[in-house]
Amino acid sequence: MSMAPRTDTQAPAPHAADRHDLIRVHGARVNNLKDVSIEIPKRRLTVFTGVSGSGKSSLVFNTIAAESQRLINETYSAFVQGFMPATARPEVDVLEGLTTAIIVDQQRMGADPRSTVGTATDANAMLRILFSRLGQPHIGSPSAYAFNVPSVRASGAITVERGAKKTVKATFSRTGGMCPRCEGRGTVSDIDLSQLYDDSKSLAEGAFTIPGWKSDSFWTVRVYAESGLLDPDKPIRKFTKKEMQDFLYREPTKVKVEGVNLTYEGLIPKIQKSFLSKDKEAMQPHIRAFVERAVTFTVCPECDGTRLSEGARSSRIDGTSIADACAMQISDLAAWVGGLGEPSVAPLLTALQRSLDSFVEIGLGYLSLDRSAGTLSGGEAQRVKMIRHLGSSLTDTTYVFDEPTAGLHPHDIQRMNELLLRLRDKGNTVLVVEHKPQTIAIADHVVDLGPGAGTAGGTVCFEGTVEGLRSGGTVTGRHLDDRAALKKSVRTPTGTLEIRGASAHNLREVDVDIPLGVLAVVTGVAGSGKSSLVHGSVPAGAGVVSVDQSPIRGSRRSNPATYTGLLDPIRKAFAKVNGVKPGLFSANSEGACPTCNGAGVTFTDLAMMAGVAVTCEECEGKRFQAAVLDHHLGGRDISEVLAMSVAEAEEFFGDGEARTPAAHRVLQRLADVGLGYLSLGQPLTTLSGGERQRLKLATHMAEKGGVYVLDEPTAGLHLADVEQLLGLLDRLVDSGKSVIVVEHHQAVMAHADWIIDLGPGAGHDGGRIVFEGTPSALVAARSTLTGEHLAAYVGA
Repeated sequence: MSMAPRTDTQAPAPHAADRHDLIRVHGARVNNLKDVSIEIPKRRLTVFTGVSGSGKSSLVFNTIAAESQRLINETYSAFVQGFMPATARPEVDVLEGLTTAIIVDQQRMGADPRSTVGTATDANAMLRILFSRLGQPHIGSPSAYAFNVPSVRASGAITVERGAKKTVKATFSRTGGMCPRCEGRGTVSDIDLSQLYDDSKSLAEGAFTIPGWKSDSFWTVRVYAESGLLDPDKPIRKFTKKEMQDFLYREPTKVKVEGVNLTYEGLIPKIQKSFLSKDKEAMQPHIRAFVERAVTFTVCPECDGTRLSEGARSSRIDGTSIADACAMQISDLAAWVGGLGEPSVAPLLTALQRSLDSFVEIGLGYLSLDRSAGTLSGGEAQRVKMIRHLGSSLTDTTYVFDEPTAGLHPHDIQRMNELLLRLRDKGNTVLVVEHKPQTIAIADHVVDLGPGAGTAGGTVCFEGTVEGLRSGGTVTGRHLDDRAALKKSVRTPTGTLEIRGASAHNLREVDVDIPLGVLAVVTGVAGSGKSSLVHGSVPAGAGVVSVDQSPIRGSRRSNPATYTGLLDPIRKAFAKVNGVKPGLFSANSEGACPTCNGAGVTFTDLAMMAGVAVTCEECEGKRFQAAVLDHHLGGRDISEVLAMSVAEAEEFFGDGEARTPAAHRVLQRLADVGLGYLSLGQPLTTLSGGERQRLKLATHMAEKGGVYVLDEPTAGLHLADVEQLLGLLDRLVDSGKSVIVVEHHQAVMAHADWIIDLGPGAGHDGGRIVFEGTPSALVAARSTLTGEHLAAYVGA
């Protein structure tokens, strides 16, 4: 091919478009950010570090990524925007050089019991099409294989308004794949009536023992007592057969209570709708405890837990049904799909193969497509979301990751690092919020926020290279090369917790004695069976307090004081000193400002535009009526108390006129887990992941139990905070408790008295005990992946 000769000898001047190689942020003030101004290089890997609560997520997610998504949404018509979440422009003076942001965060993937790994990743959708084309016998369209679609049949007359009106008879049917018995959930529930009410009492005497069912509630208790269908003064055990039928199973019926039209419904269907239709993991702790007491979930006997109708299970490809395919380990399913080789569906097989291979590549080949999405850890959920981006041909986009190494064994972190670098090398900007030194080490650019958390953070302490961070003198820089040493002496167990024949998920009839009275750490690669052993096989009850990774859920009205139960003793103390009712000191009850209903702000909904929140003029954002703020305790009103930090409040309620031992105990636990800087009234929605985890830990520390089971307590913790956590674990053990920790962090392993290592691999390659003993024995043996990485960590 001939080319025209070049006549110019000088290098061409830089093109104007090439000047936009930075993302510029000036004057960011979201949450605790203090006029932050930074410049982030494009097409590079930038890692954001800093202690938990220092403002990393506020800068990366709530400022840069949020504004990028808002600007993209604005390119759609007003009609389309009306269906999208409306977000306000972040509080920032200048944001330049933004590109399309793809957010891959650790938010759980959906609490719906019908949401699975397959439905969340579109792999199920492709499998359904495959079976609708190749399955024998042929039973219908892809929806016939969908456990979310019920079979429907209808017939009747319809009126067609076209020209002259005419009525025609029509029949309609749709074949769905939903199991009619369990409605696509895979489990059925039996309810223990003795946990719902005390049958020796009448409705008027407060027979109900269901959480939140108060005797004066219109919608729950009073609709039963005043419906006219039941005798409110008769003990429930003396109800006639008809009364019992009406009480437990009556169909929805309109009734009037004090002139208000209400719907009466039998107790069993009401409980099923209000409690059992929700995912148990998403419930508040006391509601979940009630459901676990009152309800037993068993595998659906009709579909055997597959969620699918008999027709969907009967259709097969080469002897394999869609239920069998979804139950396979994904690495095995990828091999099965690869062996089909049917030219009539070649494009579909190629796309499905690529999706399944991405699971294996990202280290999730041990999952199955029928795994409930609500049971995935935060790290697993984030990696599942990454799958759709791995083979993407897009370039010059911004990928935003929230601790992508969460839940990963040190062996798997290298693979995650390679994926991040691959996304960068395709010409993308990769922004990562991270604490792990292995991932910080591969950064092209580091932004360290701090110096502290909450109000003590929100400033940029360092910008530059990893080497510059090491010598920069910041908290992160000082702790970057921290290495916990192996214990010279370990504690002696006081007993053992016996597990025999554990077979949950991928466990292979595991027998193990977990020592009590010591710090025991359960390790192994992701998917090796750690959580199955600890959460699925450790006997419930018997003084076992389990703190898992399920997220704290709460509205902007929820705060650390309400979540931990701290507000109850505070309200009682205010009420006692001032001679008034405790309800006055709740912004969600009698004491709420009438103008903003206790929210502190008034909202104006602007349809497809972002709503506007304005500080309430009546209460000036304090959330309470003026009369309530006239009542004081120790010279402070309730709004001033809620504005205090945990450390201030601990001092305030520990001594003097405001001394309240019950509140002081809760505050001490919050300080113990490193949350002394949090303000009592800070909305839960503004807390970082690490803060929520520690808040949950502080709450569970109040429970009376001899054995604490913790699931990755270092998740979201800065290197400097891990040391404090180890001190807390030591205090728990030294006070006579037994602590069992599922953990990947080598500092916790090194600090353990006893290690139980599962493996050797993930999925059906794991599920066995590959090592039991002290950390020093594990390092000396180096017989497992964990042993090799721990030896490298401690420099042995």
